[in-house]
Amino acid sequence: MLAVLMVAMLISLIAQAPANARAAQLDPSIPMDARMGGAVMGTVFMMPLLAYAVSALVSLASRLTPYRLDPQDSRLALFWALLAVAPATLLAGMVAGLIGAGPALTLTRAIAGLGFLFIWGAGMLALARRS
Repeated sequence: MLAVLMVAMLISLIAQAPANARAAQLDPSIPMDARMGGAVMGTVFMMPLLAYAVSALVSLASRLTPYRLDPQDSRLALFWALLAVAPATLLAGMVAGLIGAGPALTLTRAIAGLGFLFIWGAGMLALARRS
């Protein structure tokens, strides 16, 4: 499961590169290297910790419902949803880099976010019913 999470985070990092390149071109006071260094720190090092914490909280919260979710199943649903929504994340990153802020970026990010929530919810429900 850690490999699934790390691949999802790597794809998310790649998706941030076009927007960081655009921002570095528009404002050269912060170079591209510094922007990508911050993205690496946040995406590769901090997001996995946050993902594990969120999956643990969801597993604990599921104990209050009739659909109990094991911690391992909670991690699987979250990590798989992150990986499954990666193509939409790449599209949103490309729109951010090529078009910039605007309705197109808002729409692609909203589609990616809603897709993530749908896949995560469906995964949790399927794994909770299996147990």
